[in-house]
Amino acid sequence: MFRWTAVFILLCLGTVSASAGLFDDEEARKAILDLRQRVDAVRLQSEQSAGRASDENAALRRSLLELQNQIETLRSEMAKLRGQNEQLARDVSDMQRRQKDIAQGVDERLRQFEPAKVTLDGREFLAEPAEKREFEAAFAIFKKGDFAAAQSSFLDFLKRYGQSGYAPSALFWLGNAQYATRDYKEAMINFRSLIAREPDHMRAPEAVLSIANCQIELKDTKGARKTLDDLIRAYPQSEAAGAAKERLPRLK
Repeated sequence: MFRWTAVFILLCLGTVSASAGLFDDEEARKAILDLRQRVDAVRLQSEQSAGRASDENAALRRSLLELQNQIETLRSEMAKLRGQNEQLARDVSDMQRRQKDIAQGVDERLRQFEPAKVTLDGREFLAEPAEKREFEAAFAIFKKGDFAAAQSSFLDFLKRYGQSGYAPSALFWLGNAQYATRDYKEAMINFRSLIAREPDHMRAPEAVLSIANCQIELKDTKGARKTLDDLIRAYPQSEAAGAAKERLPRLK
């Protein structure tokens, strides 16, 4: 802009010089004053334009700076939200895991009170947890050789769980505990109870053989022979029948 102003001034001066001879001094002064006014007007206009451009540039820089600040603020807020979302996801995952653990714990506690399927001596049945624990405790006492305590435990079990799926096996081991303590008559009663209750039970042939053993101990040879004959007829394929066949010839 200043370059064009200078050019304009030179042109004007050239014009004044060329026409100096045509005008007198008064007119020359007026022309110079007019020229100066025009130059001042052009300079003012140029300065105003430069000032406006500078103001516009400054406003634009301020706008850009504000926009940049807004972008940074948004980035910061987005990062914060991202972190909050990640923490929320972790919290939800932890809560779900705790709920699963609680549900599993509740299920396990409920299972402690629910009947469970049991397989014993070839029979499958449902048993309460307490029922299972008491039978196993009585049998553990029997295996330790404490036959008097085992008798007491099996008798208590049968009083409490007389209809249990464990009952036939409990009668069998009760009879064996009584046989071990020489209570042969009570032993025979329990062996016979097992046979009458479940004649096809896995332990029934052994119970018949045990009755014969009790009769032998009681010197009832005739009764023992009859019992062994009955065993061979009722359960011919059992191991107990094989033992009966070996024992019969020795009985007189």
